[in-house]
This record gives sequence, C-alpha cells and structure tokens, in this order.
Amino acid sequence: MNQVFKLAACGKGRTSPNPMVGAIIVKDGKVVGQGYHERYGAPHAEIRALEEARENAQGATLYVNLEPCCHQGQTPPCTAEIIRAGIQRVVVATKDPNPLVNGQGIRELKMHGIEVKTGVLENAAKKFNEYFFKYIQTKTPFVILKMGMSLDGKMATKTGDSRWITSALLRGFVHQLRNEIDATLVGIGTVIRDNPRLTTRLKDGQGRDPKRIVVDSLLRIPLKARIFTQQSEAENIIITTTNAPVERVKELEKIGARVIFAKTMGKNMVDMKDMVVKLGQLQITSLMIEGGASINGSAIQAGIVDKVIMFIAPKIIGGTAAPSTIGGDGVARVEDAIRLTNIKTKRFGNDLMIEGYVEKPPSTCIWSPFGCGSE
Repeated sequence: MNQVFKLAACGKGRTSPNPMVGAIIVKDGKVVGQGYHERYGAPHAEIRALEEARENAQGATLYVNLEPCCHQGQTPPCTAEIIRAGIQRVVVATKDPNPLVNGQGIRELKMHGIEVKTGVLENAAKKFNEYFFKYIQTKTPFVILKMGMSLDGKMATKTGDSRWITSALLRGFVHQLRNEIDATLVGIGTVIRDNPRLTTRLKDGQGRDPKRIVVDSLLRIPLKARIFTQQSEAENIIITTTNAPVERVKELEKIGARVIFAKTMGKNMVDMKDMVVKLGQLQITSLMIEGGASINGSAIQAGIVDKVIMFIAPKIIGGTAAPSTIGGDGVARVEDAIRLTNIKTKRFGNDLMIEGYVEKPPSTCIWSPFGCGSE
C-alpha cells in the first residue's frame, strides 16, 4: 500500500477536484500492472493498471488507496472493469467519502464474489488525500495558512522590508507547495506593498501556477499589478463586496479577472466564511493563504484554517512597530489560544518548518483527517 501511495503522488497537483489514486495489480507475488490518476478527466488508476495487466488480471489482487468508483462521472465506473477483468481480491486503504460511492463500490465488488479487504493504512490514506476529503464532505477548500517569520515573530521590519527573512532553499519548497494546490490567496495590502507574482517557479520549469486570489473589499488593486501583466495561464480571482465601485468591476473583468462578491462583515470586510463557500462552488479544493498579518488574523478568527505551516528563520528583527504574523484582536486568555495538533517539524538549512493542524472542538468540527476527538 505504501507503494500505491508513492504511485498516486505522481498526480499531485493535477487531479483536482478528484483525489490522488494509485493502483497496483499483483499475481503470484509479482506486479503485473500499475497505474495512477494522472489528471482530472483522464482514466482512473484502476483502469491504467488493468490496461497494463491485460489477461494477467484474471485471479490477481488489486491494491488501491481509495475505494473504486461505481458511478459514471468524467470516466466510466471502475468497479465494472474490475469485475470484467476477473480480479479475485481487492485491498482498499479507505472508503471514498463521495456520497455517490461511500461503500457502494466495495459492496458491488463483494456482490460479484470478489474478496475485499479495507482499512489498510486508512489514516494515512485520509491524510494523503486531505484536500479531497475536506472538499467532498464540506464543499469548501482545505485551507493552509503559510507564514514566514523571524525568531522573534516578525514577518517584516518596521519599514515593511521582508525580503528575504527565510532562505532560498525554503522558498523553493514554497514553490513546490504552490505547484500542488489549487489556489493561493493574499490581501490587497500585500499586493499594494509587495506586488507579488504568486507563480510557481521550480528549477525544472515544470511547475503549474495556482489560481491567484486577492481579497479586496473596495477594489483598490492596481490594474497594472504584476498578477495581471505577467505571463501565466492561471486565473486571477478578486474577492470583493457589494460596496465596491461598479465601474471598477467592469475594468477588472475587461482585463480577464474574475470578480466574486462575498458577504460583508464589520467595516467593509470580506466575510471569509462566505468566501470559502464561494471558492468551493468553483471546485477549488485547496487554498494556501500567503498574506500579511491582517488577512492571516481574519482567516484564523473566521475559523477557516485547517493547517498551519510556519517557517522560522534564526534572525532577530525587533521593534514594536515591526509587524507580527497574525493581526486582529487576538484572544484575551492564553487558554483560549488556537492550538495545533499532529505537529511535524523539518529543517531547511538553518530555517525551521513547523506544520500542524488547527484543533477544533467537536461542536464545531465538521471534518478532520484525524477525527474530531472529544471535549
């Protein structure tokens, strides 16, 4: 099953809104067929593996990290082909949470006399496809809050200079993250201050740019901002409110941007809970926030963040005027602080990455790759 995961990972960043799936067919102790879901709309992993195995599939065992589909979507149902090929046994890591499948694929295989074993590395399988699991169960994207800071918690100096707090090695890792997600998001302050490209720039030149999203409640974004003028096939999406000037909407649409209206909260603030619902309607399954303190604070306060990735450089900036990573009002008591769970750390040269999942109480938890736990 671990080999199945490695195979499935070859489709990372290309299968959305579908999951990453790998399949390996084994007969008499030998691999006779394997495949993975390469991109959305392409044949599923099971079909690729069956095509390679051909007549060797008869009486063989199929290993797959997600329950085979049993419905007609962009491609025909996999269960019918598995049955037709004469597969004798199927080993599944986890059920497909899609209501159109969700155990029905397993049931169909069993009805045709195929032995099915489930739950092999199940937790690993759910985490592996966490974007898909969150999206299919909530219709909203999996949200990553990515931040970089100095050892004393600053993301820029008192003058606003932030290039570069972290190392080039770590910035390369960020570009790999962009290559794997559907969309990246910043606030209008970041666009006006830094004029970022928000593209994927990998050494091999094979990176895919994510959709670029800017939260701009009054549409102050310059029409000559780099996200509009650079060469990139990725879509630019501006999230705004009904208080934005109508003429400005027309100007942005004229240069190819998509303008989406979200609910308003507070003083001309975009309601971020409504925003992720709107993005889910566009089949955006994963979103990485790369903004400043204000947008980071709003996302945390709205409760939309699933995972936090913090990069810490061994530098001390100092100064009360230097911005920290999280803005907003914050909490009044330490016991009310946002807690992270399932922590992972990694070194990038002298820089440190800390990754963790936002712990949500069962009363508000709709989905988590690790379960919602108990009060």
